[in-house]
Amino acid sequence: MMRLVDFSYEQYQKALRQSAGAVVIILPKSISSVPQDVVRQFMEIEPEMLAMETIVPVYFAVEDEELLSIYEQTRAASASQGSASAAEVLLHTATANGFQMVTSGAQSKAINDWLIPSVEGRLTGLGGEDLPTVVIVAHYDSFGVAPWLSHGADSNGSGISVLLELARLFSRLYTYRRTHAGYNLLFFASGGGKFNYQGTKRWLEDNLDHTDSSLLQDNVAFVLCLDTLGRGNSLHLHVSKPPKEGTLQHAFLRELEMVVANQFPEVKFSMVHKKINLAEDMLAWEHERFAIRRLPAFTISHLESHRDSLRNSIMDRRARIDTKALTRNTQIIAEALTRVIYNLTEKGAPADMQIFTDQMEIQQEQLESVMDWLSSQPRAAQLIDKDSTFLNTLEYYMGRYLKDVKQHHVKADKRDPEFVFYDQLKQVMNAYRVKPAIFDLLLAVCIAAYLGVAYVAVQHFGLLYKLIQRLSLKTKQQ
Repeated sequence: MMRLVDFSYEQYQKALRQSAGAVVIILPKSISSVPQDVVRQFMEIEPEMLAMETIVPVYFAVEDEELLSIYEQTRAASASQGSASAAEVLLHTATANGFQMVTSGAQSKAINDWLIPSVEGRLTGLGGEDLPTVVIVAHYDSFGVAPWLSHGADSNGSGISVLLELARLFSRLYTYRRTHAGYNLLFFASGGGKFNYQGTKRWLEDNLDHTDSSLLQDNVAFVLCLDTLGRGNSLHLHVSKPPKEGTLQHAFLRELEMVVANQFPEVKFSMVHKKINLAEDMLAWEHERFAIRRLPAFTISHLESHRDSLRNSIMDRRARIDTKALTRNTQIIAEALTRVIYNLTEKGAPADMQIFTDQMEIQQEQLESVMDWLSSQPRAAQLIDKDSTFLNTLEYYMGRYLKDVKQHHVKADKRDPEFVFYDQLKQVMNAYRVKPAIFDLLLAVCIAAYLGVAYVAVQHFGLLYKLIQRLSLKTKQQ
């Protein structure tokens, strides 16, 4: 047993080498109370824990008084044995209380029919049939070493929060004819994002290969993927191919740079170019799924590298979200997107003009409530099915602002990457107070000794009684 504050990879490996029956890692009730260096260290260790194959089960449990009491008693027992003499150790071993940890529940079984649910909705532009389409995407699932503890606040609860706020803002603009733009807006909350963006892959296949009519087939201006936007003072636009001048992708990049420079100078903005490496098992960012199908796409994030451990950690909790930064990032994206869709820069709109103010301002309270809802529940991919409350709530929320909202359920391609899901991810562990085996042996020896002494005493008493009788008889005869 080890607490998070005392956890180290060396201790973890040592426990595995000693063939422990199991490893129990105790997490605090509030991650915000843990020092940041401890959180960062554990986040860096998580990928190694996942990559290491072991026959020793590893459990994660949230601390309470009883669990901490067991931990303290076992730790005190270990400490006392390390400094005591051999006799003291033997005595302590014989008399100390121990604990037997037993998990209840059925044996885990592989899930063979796992479906990836996703949700889409749209706002239709004003004008002819061949209008350009802007696609806004964010994956909703989370990932970490323990699925039931993977709340994914920043990755990617923040992305879903921004997507929903953008849907709210543009639904208001598209309500009135004078602000109804000539662009279709397609919103997609994808599933299976942590497993090589499986939901996006199958959605693209259905829309590009298996149907005759789709907004993705006609005239896609660009695809904007939202990922980890909940903190920091930097924004990075990740691209697989730098946008060419004169394209709408380049116009969006230019508008982002201008909005940041003139309205939010404290933010560091940059474009990060990374080619798609098909030799790797996992894609780096979600936009690469679209780029492979030759759709212009990019991902915006406060992270400069896709390898940041924050993206796949059970430490990614609500306390790590800076709501002001999330609100600011939402406004930067909304401002830049609006300037592109309505061509405001070409029409002479000042660079420092804020569009979303007064009644149209970004609602920080709503972003906070959405983040509270998202981060209050684990969203690991294997926990979300078509009947989940989370998915139905997400569909309802999108339906408040968008048209033609519907769910997609597709079977995962288990070869990309190769993975197997199991059930029974959450179990109850019972602790039984027990005496060590040597205590039973010592007790048996004591009982045997007592019975032996009693037997000898009885034998001696019988002999003494006979002797007294003989002496008494002799006395009478005399």
